[in-house]
Amino acid sequence: MGPGPKRWVEVVVDGTTARVPEGATLLEACRSLDIEIPTLCYLETLTPANACRLCVVELEGSRALVPACSRTAVAGAVVHTDTERVRHSRKLVLELLTSSVDLSLAGPQVQRWMEQYQVRAENFGPPAPPAAEGERDHRLAGHHHPNGGGQAETVAQPVKVHDDLYIRDYSRCILCYKCVEACGEDAQNTFAIAVAGRGFDARISTEFDEPLNESACVYCGNCIGVCPTGALMFKSEFDLRRKGTWDESKQTVTRTVCPYCGVGCNLDVHVQDNRIVKATSPLDHSVTHGHLCIKGRFGWSFVQSGET
Repeated sequence: MGPGPKRWVEVVVDGTTARVPEGATLLEACRSLDIEIPTLCYLETLTPANACRLCVVELEGSRALVPACSRTAVAGAVVHTDTERVRHSRKLVLELLTSSVDLSLAGPQVQRWMEQYQVRAENFGPPAPPAAEGERDHRLAGHHHPNGGGQAETVAQPVKVHDDLYIRDYSRCILCYKCVEACGEDAQNTFAIAVAGRGFDARISTEFDEPLNESACVYCGNCIGVCPTGALMFKSEFDLRRKGTWDESKQTVTRTVCPYCGVGCNLDVHVQDNRIVKATSPLDHSVTHGHLCIKGRFGWSFVQSGET
């Protein structure tokens, strides 16, 4: 026998009743009423990691603020999304992030939230000097040494450029866990990366901090596809940004089907100055759900090769 009819539950969000399927989250209930809830670590195709805590709301009967992205909506729940307590929490989360992480490429919505919540990164003092190359990669759990006070601790460090496919700029990493989830059971099932270290010294790393080309990484690039801050970026985009010639207003996006096999993955090909600068995949495609393999993600250089 197939599954029975879907049951529905009603919750009250900011005084308005939302009717959502049983098992839906508070975030889905809010979105059904067109109530914006800011998120950084949430993506529809990934398991919620509850990492950024930007989506917190006030749930009557709960002592603490709850993450809307993962809290299940139960019948009769009463939710408040814009109380003073909620606004203060979101403001503090954004201030802590922007004081230590470069969020300049996190998207216009993040900049709008900073204005909305009157975020002031300078509240924590001037930023500390960046770490030397490899310094943060070799820190041991439980051995963090504060900078002495008077400065905002940062994750600033040199960009990791190891190949022509993509770069890792961990000065922009907010530890949202999206790349870990995409590399793991939510998409690729490679499990090449995880979070190493503890506290402020936590960072994304391969097993035993092996170089990517010696790790389990298969270069599918699904981690790039889900990164919300530009910490992971196509090398082609990185090079153009460094030259100052990256211009999305001059780019066209064409949807096509990947030519490498018969699976039928959809590609969104981004073109600037008659050259492909990157390839992505739509989240709502029934085959890919935004994910690709190494061929679909990076195997388009032959299109503009001067040798063919």
